[in-house]
Amino acid sequence: MLGTCKRGLMVGLQVTWTFGKIIFPITLLISILQHTPVLPWIIEQIAPFMSLIGLSGDAAIPLVLGNALNIYAAIGAILSLDFTVKEVFIIAVMLSFSHSMILESGVALKTGVKLWIVLLVRISLAIISAIIINLVWQGGSQQAQYGFVTASGSNEVVTGWLQIGLTGLQSAVMGVMQLAIIVIPLMIGIQILKDLKWIDVFSKWMAPVTRTLGMNPNTSTTLAAGLVFGLAYGAGVMIQAVKEDGVSKKDLTIAFIFLSACHAVIEDTLIFIPLGIPVLPLLLIRLAVAIVLTATVALIWNKSILAKTRSKEITYEQ
Repeated sequence: MLGTCKRGLMVGLQVTWTFGKIIFPITLLISILQHTPVLPWIIEQIAPFMSLIGLSGDAAIPLVLGNALNIYAAIGAILSLDFTVKEVFIIAVMLSFSHSMILESGVALKTGVKLWIVLLVRISLAIISAIIINLVWQGGSQQAQYGFVTASGSNEVVTGWLQIGLTGLQSAVMGVMQLAIIVIPLMIGIQILKDLKWIDVFSKWMAPVTRTLGMNPNTSTTLAAGLVFGLAYGAGVMIQAVKEDGVSKKDLTIAFIFLSACHAVIEDTLIFIPLGIPVLPLLLIRLAVAIVLTATVALIWNKSILAKTRSKEITYEQ
């Protein structure tokens, strides 16, 4: 057991180092930009687009922060602004598809998935879902009543480059520490499950799901890790699964398409409860979109591979 924990610890430290090199500079940069004219300028440019998806100009603030940093930053912004229930729900759906874009895109690159696929899927789903909800849902015009979460500290005034730099540095260090606190125990736990062969059992349980979605059974660990832990925190498990389980580039890409639409289902769903919106429809929308999109892409991809194989066989016979 000691050897198992040691191997898990080493993997956890390696993952923390790998993604800490992404988290630290990005968090530092965005935290500093928050206190400069740059981020407000970006928000100002995006604001006119908001009316097309049923949102006020202020909605640009949580959307930019959510995509540049994370959902927690976006929620902090939402709590400091006045939105209708419909607006909060649209923002939540958009952020459930598209958030932490810089960091999680880096994760995709580390696992070998093409960046443009992840960006295209996540951004398209966020925009299309907002347009559909805005057109279909005629209610939700009442003022949103936020729950027990407060936005304390979100309006803190930071002045002077030294204070701005120290605040950004603190946020960056805390981001890496948060990653380590979650990833290291996770990697140790996963290593224990692997050595006890429980991962193999779970993979067998997930095999029908992955097969239905057009992937080979050995993709189940990768899919489960992202579904439960998310792209960032599940990245270590996914990278190890790709190396050890021999997941093909096709299956990995299809898995990431699914996870782009639906990942970290527990955390990313429960986190929106304090905003006073119905979270069950949010979860069902994500799952339904992920299943339909992934199954469609896998079907087209597999048919294309089959057609190429048959074409080669015919050419060989001739």
